[in-house]
Amino acid sequence: MFRIKEAIVVEGRYDKNTLSQLVDTVILETSGFAIFQDAERLVLLRRLAQARGLIMLTDSDGAGFVIRNYLKGAIDPALVKHAYIPDRYGKERRKRRPGKEGKLGVEGMPPQVLEQTLRQAGATFLDEAGETPPPKRAITKADLYAAGLSGGEGSAQRRRELLKTLDLPEHLSPNALLVVLNALYGYEELAERGFLRA
Repeated sequence: MFRIKEAIVVEGRYDKNTLSQLVDTVILETSGFAIFQDAERLVLLRRLAQARGLIMLTDSDGAGFVIRNYLKGAIDPALVKHAYIPDRYGKERRKRRPGKEGKLGVEGMPPQVLEQTLRQAGATFLDEAGETPPPKRAITKADLYAAGLSGGEGSAQRRRELLKTLDLPEHLSPNALLVVLNALYGYEELAERGFLRA
């Protein structure tokens, strides 16, 4: 089990149960779309974000992105880190049928995938030596444009291919892609892998 400084926000109790077997931190549920009507829980999320930081870990389906986008607008973005699980098709064991999009949610991810997802999001693991990695050069919109990933002919297709290659959710917009790439990789790593060359 890993200890993490930040609190983690997930959609439901099964996500929370899965994550609590891996991570020792505060884990709060949005109860799905109920968060839209729950002012008290939103206040609590803001307070936790202020006190210790927040990691948003929603499913990679459309509903997960609706909840994530709502919370993005409701909580100071400087206090939030975004963790994205990869698109994996299948069905959780407790369910009779797969979800609407056929993707596994947080509860269906293996522990090693969840750990990697949290590390890539920049979670502060308290059981490590405490050394801070050097800051990464940020990827800019100009970098995405130069690499043919935005603003040009065929850029949408190249973005889809990149998302699939990097095992990222298919619902990421170009702006969200920029945030995710900066959170997970940084310019140098993607340039070394050939993704940012024009």
